[in-house]
Amino acid sequence: MKVNVHAVNFNIDRKLVDFIQTRLTKLEKYYDNVVSSDVFLKVENISEKENKAVEFKIHVPGDDFIVKKQCKTFEEAVELAAESLERLLVKRKEKVRAHI
Repeated sequence: MKVNVHAVNFNIDRKLVDFIQTRLTKLEKYYDNVVSSDVFLKVENISEKENKAVEFKIHVPGDDFIVKKQCKTFEEAVELAAESLERLLVKRKEKVRAHI
């Protein structure tokens, strides 16, 4: 799976990119037809502490899944978004199997 990481209005360190890529490769065991994924990292200009936003766009044949999460850290947001994607991909896999 191809993973594109985009940081909006800040510079991203290599450790965070590696963390995102390893977490997203784990998604392939839930649904193996994932073509690519785009990850957008943003720091929101709000007074709250939960100002780190992560948006995943996962491309599978015939569909795109978009998950957005906002937390105190990027790592926490990536974990929550990946867990949501796992559930979505499992549902998608069951739906595809039902039509076969």
